[in-house]
Amino acid sequence: MMSGRHAMNGLDQGQLAILESLLEQRRAALARQDDIDVVESNHHLPVEEVETSPADKATVRLLNDLALEAAGMNAAQMLSVKRAQAKLDDGSYGECEECGNPIGFSRLQARPDARLCITCQTRAEKRAP
Repeated sequence: MMSGRHAMNGLDQGQLAILESLLEQRRAALARQDDIDVVESNHHLPVEEVETSPADKATVRLLNDLALEAAGMNAAQMLSVKRAQAKLDDGSYGECEECGNPIGFSRLQARPDARLCITCQTRAEKRAP
């Protein structure tokens, strides 16, 4: 898949191969989690409300809310991984979406679907409420 591609954004072929593999592993892990979510959603919610005390019902609601929130985060992470894989294919992988500078290998190793360099990411986090 990577033969014939030139090094992009200061990343050599070996580094790109490592990052591509990390993205594929992340995508596979998220896909497995999706399968679990689908199985659980067939039972409506992961934890059934049974005849229990009000405190137990509150715990059940909290667990169900957390499961729904996790499913939403999982979908967002999968989208981010797919976007990064598309960038590998079009040659823009490893480039900051804000300033255009290289994101850097160490940051991409930690977060292979990173869209911003550390400077722009820090700036974005300061802007967020």
